[in-house]
Amino acid sequence: MPYKRDHRSMFLRLVADSFTRRPRRKVLTAAALSLGMAVVTAALSVSLDVGDRLASEFRSLGANLLVTPQADSLPLEIGGVDYRPVNAGAYLPEADLPKIKTVFWHNNIIAFSPSLEVQVNSWTPQFSPASAAFVKPAAKGDAVLIGAWSNHEVRLSDGGSFVTGLKQTSPWWSVDGAWFNDAKAECIVGKNFAKKNAVLIDSPVYLEGPISGQGLALTVTGIYSSGGAEDDGVVAPLSIVQKYLQKPGQYRRLEVSALTKPEDDFARRDPKTMKQDEFERWSCSPYVSSIAYSIKQVLPGTDVRVIRRVAEGEGTILTRVRALLWMVTFASLLAAALAVGASAAASVIERRTEIGLMKALGAGAAAVGFLLAAEQLVLAFVGGGIGYSLGTLLARLVGQKIFGVAPAPSVLVLVAVLALAAGVTLLGSAIPLRRASRYEPAPILRGE
Repeated sequence: MPYKRDHRSMFLRLVADSFTRRPRRKVLTAAALSLGMAVVTAALSVSLDVGDRLASEFRSLGANLLVTPQADSLPLEIGGVDYRPVNAGAYLPEADLPKIKTVFWHNNIIAFSPSLEVQVNSWTPQFSPASAAFVKPAAKGDAVLIGAWSNHEVRLSDGGSFVTGLKQTSPWWSVDGAWFNDAKAECIVGKNFAKKNAVLIDSPVYLEGPISGQGLALTVTGIYSSGGAEDDGVVAPLSIVQKYLQKPGQYRRLEVSALTKPEDDFARRDPKTMKQDEFERWSCSPYVSSIAYSIKQVLPGTDVRVIRRVAEGEGTILTRVRALLWMVTFASLLAAALAVGASAAASVIERRTEIGLMKALGAGAAAVGFLLAAEQLVLAFVGGGIGYSLGTLLARLVGQKIFGVAPAPSVLVLVAVLALAAGVTLLGSAIPLRRASRYEPAPILRGE
């Protein structure tokens, strides 16, 4: 026992002596490791967090799921506008919408908005100098009346509530003025419609048809810009349009915005062809297709389609961002390994006499290699710890600048960084350590 204790004490003294007698080279090696591990820490932290952050940012692109009546198999849409007669096609019950928040991934469904569209004639009063009053113009313009929620409170089955509507599913819409109140005869009009009909905020708009003998008067609360075909339309509360079209409590299409993970080949498989364990894994993953399947189960008689241009765009961008982060991580590890290798090679050459003396006193190749490897591992843990601290600060800076939210420190990242630091150090110093273990003491001690 005393022999083993003396052996251990001697080993620790040799390691400590190496650091005290050659501090400059050790500091340079630790600095190189620290910088490399700092970049690795930042890349790993952002990579683990980037999926959720980008998914939240992508929701500004709009809904990624579209729900329509299953029986409505032959839609007539041009430029996103439904041109079928108002009484044609099927409708869905608005009362079923709270069921969407009961699916397995209900927390991932951040917004949804039902809509009802119809082609109408529109006109605005014009001032007549002859009669000194506002009169109805002879010419009328075509317009699309869209019934939707603006900021609607949905009562859920668990007693809670969920506020959703166009403001949540179409956050890129720019509204000059204010959104309409869901309980009042108000509307917002597209910028093209407002320009064509000389409509101003707080002015009235009158709509006619297709219900004969009935008109609809609305007050304009805002003028919006969507960048799409909706800029030629009028958006009013869904309840007002339902009453006007004599379709109370019904809608024709539903846009859903959900946080999802990029689809892979497994996600695109038909669930009907999956085995039970495969289906459970698929349904327990927040793929856009699995969320669509869950919505279809709670909304009978619906056809839930994935808006591929949005979903695929999200997956492509996220994949490229993660690939870039992994490339940065690999480059940092390679640079750290080269720096450690160069430092280890210089250290071995510098300590040739010391190594020769150790071997002359009876130390074997394994003992010499173990001693030098232990010194490098101490450097690895010191450099990895410092690098993790610096990388956490760098990750916070990157997260704040790009996503507005800093990623939280992770114990998983710390363990991974320390393991990578140890691996990179041993890999980089493997050749110098092998060369040191093969030194012959006699030539070294003779000065050859």
